[in-house]
Amino acid sequence: MKPWHKGIPVIATSIAAALLGSTPANAFGESDTKGEAEGKELTASATHSRIQVTQVSGSTGGKQGTLSSTDVNWEPPPCWYEPLFTPEQMKNFAETDGNGHVAIRQSWTGTGLWTDHFRDEKDAGRHFGTPATVQGYKNYNLDKEGYFWHGVAPNVTAIDDTSKCSRLIFWQDAGEIPDDPDAPTARTLAEYAYDKVEVPETQVELKPEAKSTVNAPTWVWLDKGTFKEVKVRAELPNTGLWAETTAKPIALHLEPGTDDAETFPSSGDCEINDDGSIGTPYKTGDAGKTPPCGIRYLRATNGEPYELSASVTWEITWEGAGGDGGDLPNGTFETTQDMNVQEIQSVNR
Repeated sequence: MKPWHKGIPVIATSIAAALLGSTPANAFGESDTKGEAEGKELTASATHSRIQVTQVSGSTGGKQGTLSSTDVNWEPPPCWYEPLFTPEQMKNFAETDGNGHVAIRQSWTGTGLWTDHFRDEKDAGRHFGTPATVQGYKNYNLDKEGYFWHGVAPNVTAIDDTSKCSRLIFWQDAGEIPDDPDAPTARTLAEYAYDKVEVPETQVELKPEAKSTVNAPTWVWLDKGTFKEVKVRAELPNTGLWAETTAKPIALHLEPGTDDAETFPSSGDCEINDDGSIGTPYKTGDAGKTPPCGIRYLRATNGEPYELSASVTWEITWEGAGGDGGDLPNGTFETTQDMNVQEIQSVNR
């Protein structure tokens, strides 16, 4: 068995296979928060994770949103195992409830199945993976220190391999992480926390504001301090596993909302300056200059404004238990704002 290992908590979603029969609607996914506070959690759900996520630093006010990965093929772990019950909690659940997931694709209804397996040492059938039959436990392991672990998954239907995280609820001695390829790690937690990072909405400063003139450059900038790095921490109780995922803004990308426009620079990518700002604020006398970050519209709008898209790229890194750490795919957050463009007006005398 492995000692405490780097890892991260994650949240999962339950699925009861049709062949396993129906279960009461409130049997899965609902957490008895009062029971949790008293150490008497009675939920056996593949949707309910014990992972705790907190924001360590970054903006907490104003409009915010989650990041979209720049790597379209990247996905967080589809499932993992985590502690569920102490022996006392298993006894309480089995003898007073007995409705829940014994595996992410397998549910048991009725106390008999639970007491047979976890109290009376009777073997239980496993619908997915091997072995097909799992040895039972004697009196809920009340004479031992440790936890019964179970599988959790954000979306069971998205898991191609039905054997992944398919073990029936199983025992793990205290102070140990399961020696299993689907056991949680610090990276697991970091990747889970990725989807919990919330960054501020991208509202760029413009000159001229909201209305530009054909062939005249529009200056675009973000003041220093507008975007600060965001850090979230994920911890999985009773495992010693934790990870902190940090998002740091590194660039602004502009899309004018029409092909009849030019961006500065031509790529539309405005990098962050050393002081944390992006672009340069417009000042008197800059009218004839080319902005370091901006747009020149070549055609006027005709009743309908262009939608100027501004997306900030965030660099994602993480560190976690055991000194582990590394990089995750960059993320982006995009917002749009209306831009009206007018023709140059001339007066003839």
